[in-house]
Amino acid sequence: MKSRNLIEKEYSIKIKELKKYNKLYYDKSNPSISDSDYDKLKKNILELENNFEYLKSIDSPSTSIGAKPSKKFLKSKHRVKMLSLSNAFDFNDLKNFEKKISNYLNINNSNLIEYSVEPKIDGISASLTYKNKKFILGLSRGDGIEGEVITENLRTIKDIPKVINEKNFPEDIDIRGEVYIGKKDFEKIKDRFANPRNAASGSLRQKDPNETKKIPLKFIAYTFGFCSDFKFKKQSEFLDILKLWGFNINDHNKVISGVSNLVQNHQEFENKRFDLNFDVDGLVYKINDLDLQKRLGFIANAPRWAIAHKFSADSSFSKILNIEIQIGRTGALTPVAKIKPVNIGGVVVSNATLHNEEEIIRKDIRIGDTVKVERAGDVIPHVLSVDLKKRSGQEKKFSFPKQCPSCRSKVIKDYNKITKKYDAVQRCSSEGYKCEKIAIEKIKHFVSKDAFNIEGLGKKVVEKFWDLKIIKLPFDIFSLNYSKIVKLEGWGELSVNNLKKSIEKSKVINLDKFIFSLGIRHIGQENAKLLSEYFLNIESFRKLTENFNFNSLSSLDGMGETQIKSLKNFFYDKINVNVVNKLIPILEIEKVEQNKKGKLKNKTFMFTGKLLNISRAEAKSLTEKNSGKILNNVNKKLDYLVIGEKPTTKKIKQARDLNIKVISQAEWRKLLN
Repeated sequence: MKSRNLIEKEYSIKIKELKKYNKLYYDKSNPSISDSDYDKLKKNILELENNFEYLKSIDSPSTSIGAKPSKKFLKSKHRVKMLSLSNAFDFNDLKNFEKKISNYLNINNSNLIEYSVEPKIDGISASLTYKNKKFILGLSRGDGIEGEVITENLRTIKDIPKVINEKNFPEDIDIRGEVYIGKKDFEKIKDRFANPRNAASGSLRQKDPNETKKIPLKFIAYTFGFCSDFKFKKQSEFLDILKLWGFNINDHNKVISGVSNLVQNHQEFENKRFDLNFDVDGLVYKINDLDLQKRLGFIANAPRWAIAHKFSADSSFSKILNIEIQIGRTGALTPVAKIKPVNIGGVVVSNATLHNEEEIIRKDIRIGDTVKVERAGDVIPHVLSVDLKKRSGQEKKFSFPKQCPSCRSKVIKDYNKITKKYDAVQRCSSEGYKCEKIAIEKIKHFVSKDAFNIEGLGKKVVEKFWDLKIIKLPFDIFSLNYSKIVKLEGWGELSVNNLKKSIEKSKVINLDKFIFSLGIRHIGQENAKLLSEYFLNIESFRKLTENFNFNSLSSLDGMGETQIKSLKNFFYDKINVNVVNKLIPILEIEKVEQNKKGKLKNKTFMFTGKLLNISRAEAKSLTEKNSGKILNNVNKKLDYLVIGEKPTTKKIKQARDLNIKVISQAEWRKLLN
């Protein structure tokens, strides 16, 4: 079994390799390794990070949606974000995806859902802005929020129309698609580039468009971002319109209904994908109805209405050398199998998650067993099954610890009142920063991309600073001894100055990100946003540390007993309260700007009963988009109780007793006009 020092060394070497290849790839446009080898390196780094939570680097491929825009190009923000897609790998993943859509849209027959099925070309994403029918701006995907201005380079691609004279072409639109090089064309220039994708990337990022012009780049359009004149109804219809406008679209696009039919088509396409003139790594499924896409909206960093169905997972057999326990930010104890290194799909795997104790018992997994390990895309490798035929009798059963391996606190399981069962996950009972492993993970979370986003404070740096007692609590970050840090191995004036700038920049933060950064269990990004919209400013939120008035949160839709209990546990801990109170004066926590234009401004709503042609989730979302607030129970703060079919009579009685307006779904729609 490798020691922590060896693992950190291996990780550091891989990160340095990635930085070197990224510089050659993005800045020098001269890739030195193949695309598959580059992807293997990235996946290997992600696997190391997944298996060893103490590993982190600002240069990790996990820290952003795409690549940061290069300094040698001007940058511009996308008017509509270019987000990544969630992944599916099998029938169950797709069934779950469709079930969520059906529930949200309140559709009983999922066979009514049409999907636009499009090959996922392995190229470079680009966004083309047309105004008054002329191509005026071209952007790379960048990090999904802003991209590089590569207009002149994109103008050299013959597939991209420069002027479109069709009458139905919008006055202002962003056309999105993929830039790639065909396999046959690549054969003519393969001595100059590692592979087709690298050739496309390197060519698009030339400073001189005349150099880009020498490369046979192609462009396939597949969607739009911003659009001023939205007349089309379906994604498949829009693809046909793209063709009429002069854009190339994929010949393998289809419209399919039913998960079984999607899977069958996926299998058939996977068998013939190597015969295509372009590289693909899966199929993309989009809800075909654009109105439904709009209704479904987005979650975090991905659209709710689309998913990428990746090609087959890879698996192999290996031997379990040991089982170790990893401790996460919320105290969760995760058993990890240390296996004899094995190559799975071109990546060397030495760790596989066992999920929890129940999973170990159910599969009867023992130390010394030969097991089947599967990995699919960037999903953490996991143990599928045990090869019982290879048991020798020398295997040892694993005993799950009764005490936290880090702080020796009691290991507990939470009781779920709904299922009347204890959760499968076991946790350290220590709260806050009393457990060293939890504390380190909480600080890593605090500086992470979705929280304070402090570049230069990666996982490894946090651990090193912890060991040197430079950082023990989050507020220590804002009073670092830079004169001490500059003397440390691997640090210099430049890196220290960059860290200092990043920390100073992070001091200005949105309220929801601040709440999320605290790492309160069960308070993710969505709940943090909900709390920020309830409190509006940090002064109101801080009062929780004084009056502990948690019952007031019970009226908020989405804040259930579990979330409120987590908030109580967090704020009843004196160290947590001290952290919050010391951070507030250091930071500039911005107030929440409320939507003042919504039709339901300053009004509160609650729904009961089954709604017609719309799910409860969508009705709530629609209310909030129009500045209304959703409450979780009937109280004096409620303005409207909206009733559907078979409403709860108790809620209606409570509303009438409090003189709250009880309205029908139709009346609610009238309020929305």
